[in-house]
Amino acid sequence: MGAEFYVRIDCGGSTDFTNSVNQTWESDRLYSGGEAANVSHPQNFAQEQERTLRFFPVAQGKKNCYQVQVPIGRHYISMFFVYDNYDLTQHSPSFDVSVEGTVVFSWRSPWLESTANSGAYSDLYAFIHDGSATVCFYSISTDSPVIGSLELLQVDPLSYASNSTGQNVILVNYGRLTAGNSSFGPGFDNVTTDLGGRSWEVDDNYSDTPKAVLTTQQNISLANVAPNYWPVHLYQACRYVEEPGAPLLYTFQVDAQLDYQIWLHFAEIDPNITKPGERVFNVSVNNEVAFEALDIFKTVGGGNAALDLLYTVHNLTGDLLNVTLTPVDGSPLICGLEILALLPSDIATNATQGKYFLVLGFEGISRKWPTSVASRSNPTTSNPTTLGTAVLMM
Repeated sequence: MGAEFYVRIDCGGSTDFTNSVNQTWESDRLYSGGEAANVSHPQNFAQEQERTLRFFPVAQGKKNCYQVQVPIGRHYISMFFVYDNYDLTQHSPSFDVSVEGTVVFSWRSPWLESTANSGAYSDLYAFIHDGSATVCFYSISTDSPVIGSLELLQVDPLSYASNSTGQNVILVNYGRLTAGNSSFGPGFDNVTTDLGGRSWEVDDNYSDTPKAVLTTQQNISLANVAPNYWPVHLYQACRYVEEPGAPLLYTFQVDAQLDYQIWLHFAEIDPNITKPGERVFNVSVNNEVAFEALDIFKTVGGGNAALDLLYTVHNLTGDLLNVTLTPVDGSPLICGLEILALLPSDIATNATQGKYFLVLGFEGISRKWPTSVASRSNPTTSNPTTLGTAVLMM
């Protein structure tokens, strides 16, 4: 790929800085609205950009917006939200957040205590058609919206199957999991392991199946390639089931009446698997078979190679997504999962009806990509109806 664009904004920060992994963060001190504040317990936040925030008093209007000049194209947009009793009122705020006129996040008081105190990252993918990314905050009642950081990274326009979804859809992250033993990526560590800027949460809160993990230091072929650039590190730790004949079940709480992309990430990293037929399993979503008799080794032609599968759920009728791996021969194995909601862009919203905080002098940064690149419950009830389509990504 050629040069790509990114901008990282430390909301409420007073100075620009470069962190330990050479990421440049720019202060929003030149923004024309809102007010800067510090979290109450900065010692609890590992990243410098997490220790400050910008809040938007309702006196400045019920709707306040950032407007960031970016290249036309598809962008990964990540936001860090934190309260940490910065205003000494013990009242975490209620507000909505929109991107390009489409409401993508809704925060309601009271936040979970762990989220209010430690913050949470939320992210999405959106096409910017006019060269200006607009992120707006809508106050609920008299509450002041807050944001700790805002990051925009231009990504491959074909990423996440955009050739089938089209450009007028926003993909919102409802869960991005690693099946290994620890979370990684921004907010979790200080190592640049994902060129796409993504954070991968350990899957422990999404599955009650007893956990066993395989790891490898071997390189993984077919990883870190266009258009999605999923990191090698993702495939070097995979979860399996030790109990013979037992399935592996994941449960995600989501919103009904939406379409969802379910991305499944595999690699056969067990050196004891040496030929096709030694590990075969079915993958089901809400009791509907998505992939039957999946054989990772056979599909990719050997071990230590990435395999990525996409299953799209259409018009989910309930609020749960259950992903089940059922053994046929051997034990099921998986390295990671992603759940992305498809939100149609709300072109009816007039994005000019609000106060804008324009970036003064921000031009972002171009970089070279290689040519090859919040707490949730774990419900166990309900079986919503699922209609889906499956795609093998090779």
